[in-house]
Amino acid sequence: MSDVPGGYLEVVIPPSLDGQRCDRALALLSGRPRSAVAGLIAAGRVLVDGEICRRAARTLRAGEVLVAEGLIDESTEVEAEPAVEVRVAREARDYLVVDKPAGLVVHPGAGNRGGTLVAGLLARYPEIADLREDGAGAVRPGIVHRLDKGTSGLLLVARTPLGLASLRDQMARRAIHRTYLGAVDGEVKEERGVIDAPIGRSPRSPLKMAVRPEGRPATTAFAVVEYVAARDATILELTLGTGRTHQIRVHLAAIGHPIVNDDRYGRPRPDGLARPFLHAARLRFQDPETGQTVVVTSPLPADLNDWLPAPVAQRLSGYVVGGDDGAVPPQEG
Repeated sequence: MSDVPGGYLEVVIPPSLDGQRCDRALALLSGRPRSAVAGLIAAGRVLVDGEICRRAARTLRAGEVLVAEGLIDESTEVEAEPAVEVRVAREARDYLVVDKPAGLVVHPGAGNRGGTLVAGLLARYPEIADLREDGAGAVRPGIVHRLDKGTSGLLLVARTPLGLASLRDQMARRAIHRTYLGAVDGEVKEERGVIDAPIGRSPRSPLKMAVRPEGRPATTAFAVVEYVAARDATILELTLGTGRTHQIRVHLAAIGHPIVNDDRYGRPRPDGLARPFLHAARLRFQDPETGQTVVVTSPLPADLNDWLPAPVAQRLSGYVVGGDDGAVPPQEG
């Protein structure tokens, strides 16, 4: 079972539910009332093996993939979990910059109710419990922006009402500059460029986002750092102009250079890397209290560094991410 964008539930039907009705199985798996589940099915928000489930009584078979939208109850409070490690890159009165490891989910969702970054933050910084990014989501206290589970790197978290208001405003004005290092399949010929393409939900699968004419505006700037011939991959510096779900991954796949080992938008690679090669390496923003510019950087983590040939890894160790505020300035979207 896993969480996916927009509050979806994805689960492979286990043998114990083979032969069960779709509505009953979904109610059992989600803990939601059967009447609520039936409403989702009637609205076309439940898929089985990629096709919309038209009947609540549809029989499920073991091994089928069941996907449903709208099963997260954001009124559920999150319990503090001291066992969840929180790596803090910078701590201030009004905010934190967390260096998130790959594999850690930021906040609870369907299939990931516990063991999240938020649970670890609440144990260490209980004052964030009263902060809500959007005024409603109890599962996201203090969270200003998010990173995918498989992405490592820097994440801003508010600690005070002042911090939350200021950082939300900066995010809305695109005054928070977020720079990533990523490796993509193949050789990118253009030295630099801007991908300007709207992003919306994929019509083929609610698990994915896609470039869509009716989607929300989205821009991603890129600059080539180095082509790694031994891996047939290009290291890119990437700057977000907007912050759509899976934006970098969708945009790079759209130009034919998906993030290395991105099994959702590209292809898995049998060369030793266990997750997508994407790292949030630099944040630049204004301190909510003083207005001074704050810059925080994070080096490539060991798993990404070790995947690179040693000479390349050594050169990257001296690379200044976001020099002059990024190889390409953030774009308004």
